[in-house]
Amino acid sequence: MKKQAKLTLLSLLLLGGSAVQAADNGELSGAALIKKGEQIAISSDCQACHTKPEGGTPFAGGYGISSPMGVIYATNITPSNAEGIGSYSEEQFARAVRDGIRADGTHLYPAMPYTSYTRLSDADIKALYAYFMHGVKPVDQKNTLTDLPFPFNLRFSMAAWNLLFLKDGRFAPDAAKSEQWNRGAYLVNGPGHCDTCHTPRNLLMAEDSSQALAGGMVGSWYAPNITSDPISGIGGWSNQQLVQYLKTGRVVGKNQAAGGMAEAIENSLQYFSDDDLAAIAVYLKSTAPIRDTKDSQPADSYGKPLNVEPQLRGLQPANANNTVTDGAALFSGNCASCHQPDGSGSKNQAYPSLFNNTATGSSNPANLISAILFGVERKVGDQHVLMPNFGPLSYVNPLNDQQIAAISNYVLQQYGNPAVKVSAADVTVLRLGGPVPLLAMLQPYMAPAIGIAVVALIFMAWLLGRKRR
Repeated sequence: MKKQAKLTLLSLLLLGGSAVQAADNGELSGAALIKKGEQIAISSDCQACHTKPEGGTPFAGGYGISSPMGVIYATNITPSNAEGIGSYSEEQFARAVRDGIRADGTHLYPAMPYTSYTRLSDADIKALYAYFMHGVKPVDQKNTLTDLPFPFNLRFSMAAWNLLFLKDGRFAPDAAKSEQWNRGAYLVNGPGHCDTCHTPRNLLMAEDSSQALAGGMVGSWYAPNITSDPISGIGGWSNQQLVQYLKTGRVVGKNQAAGGMAEAIENSLQYFSDDDLAAIAVYLKSTAPIRDTKDSQPADSYGKPLNVEPQLRGLQPANANNTVTDGAALFSGNCASCHQPDGSGSKNQAYPSLFNNTATGSSNPANLISAILFGVERKVGDQHVLMPNFGPLSYVNPLNDQQIAAISNYVLQQYGNPAVKVSAADVTVLRLGGPVPLLAMLQPYMAPAIGIAVVALIFMAWLLGRKRR
């Protein structure tokens, strides 16, 4: 009873609007601390994973995160004592966020980006804890259990993985750099966890630190190179263009956010302060340049307007019962009404130009293909950008993999990187969730291999025992 009274009193103090600063040390408290925690939760994009899409209750979990190992379900992180983190102490909360270990000692999978959150400062952890305990409504929604195939279901194996790949430690400012640079470095590598998507993975699905921010596949989408390289990365972007992109999801003549990046902008980046976005731009422009050997010119430098509409008129309908496989005809029937017959896009570029576009000029065509397969949706401010999908479940015009490959090749040849070719098999891979890494491909053979290894060890022990006799 006394403990409950103390907790109630603490809640009232934290929620009170009058106590903004602690008297002695100037630390945030009360409503100000909770507000700061909310900002950090937004910066860390917690809602994107811990809220079920299409009307899910904020932070109540249930969202299935597709991974090469299987579907990992995000948990309830509301302050529910029954189903959430309501019983967590601040220390337990910090351990979960920064070390990937729950209050009960079980390990989280690195779909939770604790490998980046480990850099969060003690002050930010304190604020984040205050927000989730006192600024989020408790929801008694049961968690959906993650059930990965053997051996990935052995959570204790993550202890060994962490020993190998978790670089535990808080962010340490570089005294030789400016305050703005350090702020950008903290945001990019800590709460923003940009490296989680934009860094390629090694055999054991850990980030390859030698290729930091050099680009990597995230399911069916490609998170591009964001190092300072002027050809493969963002070295040719101005700081202002980077800020605009992070704030709005598009820069004319450069790029438009789709897939996971559209979600990050919609849920997180658009709410960053201009100062923080400027700091991110400064830091990214200072990163070590990494160039892909396949790249010979910037992705946004390819293409020019071309209109083949006059040659097509009167020849055949756009799809003709799924029999049309000519890229120009399919483009005319499915794409030209928005992106214009010459590929220049709408006047306001809400429907972007297909030339001078990183999605069509990239040496990796995944984002072009996935945009056609899955569509594009992004809500920023009062703007709602929507491109319908043309995959098998399209409500507009379902296209098969061969037809999507044909459109992709037409766009690449006329408006993008003509050296890149797309096959129907390439489309199939992305439609099914993206390239399967070697570790996932080996999974069916792991149980037999472990069984054979155990039998071999037993046999060796038996042989040694006989020799000792």
